[in-house]
Amino acid sequence: MIDDGEATSRRNETTLEVESLPKRGWKPHPPKGKRKSEEMSSGKILVTGGSGFLAINLIRYLMKKGETDIRTIDLVEFDYPEKGQVDAVKGDIRDVPLVKKCMEGVKWVIHTAAALPLYTPEDIHTTDVIGTRNVMTAAKEAGAERAVMISSTAVYGIPDHHPLYETDKMIGVGPYGRAKIEAEEECLKVREQGLCIPIIRPKSFIGPERLGVFAMFYDWARTGHGFPMIGSGNNRYQLLDVEDLCEAIWLTLTLEEGKVNDVFNIGAKEFTTMKEDYQAVLDKAGFGKKIHGFPAAPMIWTLRFLEKLHLSPLYQWIYETACEDSFVSIEKAEKVLGFAPKHSNKDALLRNYQWYLDHLESFQGKTGVSHRVPWKQGILSVAKWFF
Repeated sequence: MIDDGEATSRRNETTLEVESLPKRGWKPHPPKGKRKSEEMSSGKILVTGGSGFLAINLIRYLMKKGETDIRTIDLVEFDYPEKGQVDAVKGDIRDVPLVKKCMEGVKWVIHTAAALPLYTPEDIHTTDVIGTRNVMTAAKEAGAERAVMISSTAVYGIPDHHPLYETDKMIGVGPYGRAKIEAEEECLKVREQGLCIPIIRPKSFIGPERLGVFAMFYDWARTGHGFPMIGSGNNRYQLLDVEDLCEAIWLTLTLEEGKVNDVFNIGAKEFTTMKEDYQAVLDKAGFGKKIHGFPAAPMIWTLRFLEKLHLSPLYQWIYETACEDSFVSIEKAEKVLGFAPKHSNKDALLRNYQWYLDHLESFQGKTGVSHRVPWKQGILSVAKWFF
């Protein structure tokens, strides 16, 4: 049920692998005066992956902050109600001339575009790594003030300890995890040339407009079914509400450069076990159903086999890690940025579930590989009737 740290863009989404950045023992940067005021509205903001789940939530957040000069680039048409308020460019971040054109007059860049693990390894690499290089290089050449990179906690792989710190070794799992690491390396190269590039590593984030793998769970809850969980469900798996992620991004845009030109883990502060957090949704559904834990090893082997037959609704990263603890320290973001998440895991899941119920008619019958549409349930559509 998990998809760690997905920077979103309906068809244009990504992630990678490498060795770590600094050593643990980080120290907050000394304050350099007050935060850049929230009145800084001169200049355009470019959001890559602009048609994705994160991007639309971010665009709405920025508009509430008074930032109305926003441009987006995405392979997919920008079809939200805000279409007339945004300079939406349909295009590919792998197209260097187009990226340079989009960067004209830009003050801030927020790089959310990425290719999720369901894409081919080639698309993941060219979008996440080369695309990131294109965006950051163009931002530097165009004279942008800063470019925020949305990375992923997938860069940590499957660790042997928790919580995870920004200075822990990075060992990406699969093409996606490896690509996010390489993408961060591309950012560091351009940072050395003088561009301020805050790097955010978010946990799996959910909220309005988020479907994907979570839509399966919500469908089972809505139709009065329990839900199977890989393992006992007693592991702690941190999530993140997209509203809190938007706040973290805003902080890295508006605080002093000396504070933000760094790497930050972002996640919920309050979370319990997977079984308890996800049970909150079944309780909200009101059918008296429960989360059911199953031995992890047999389920993982079954899902591996089903994935080879293209019958599994889950990709390897999800089913291999869903039974493990997975949480990061947000202490650095709290101390350096003043980050204070508003939503717990339960809050985020319930908020997302309510949005799902309220907008069901708009996406019923649709499936795909992005977070804006439900993923195919595959063999789970049959298993559903046993719960």
